[in-house]
Amino acid sequence: MEKKFIRITLLIGAISSFSYFIFIFLRYYNSPENIEERCTVRFQKDVKKSVGKSDEEWGLNMDIANDNYFRCMNVP
Repeated sequence: MEKKFIRITLLIGAISSFSYFIFIFLRYYNSPENIEERCTVRFQKDVKKSVGKSDEEWGLNMDIANDNYFRCMNVP
């Protein structure tokens, strides 16, 4: 009987701890600062792709990168 109680207690403790860590992770991951940082890194990668191209291609790539940035930031 005591072993069963200990197992149930450990199981409940593990599930509670796991749920708490998921909640903290999602809260940190979805903070405005982290969202902006992730979007900025994506924008910089898109800009680096257009280096060395013609002016017309560079402008099109910058427009796409700009649109992707605003979409990432959830700006309509």
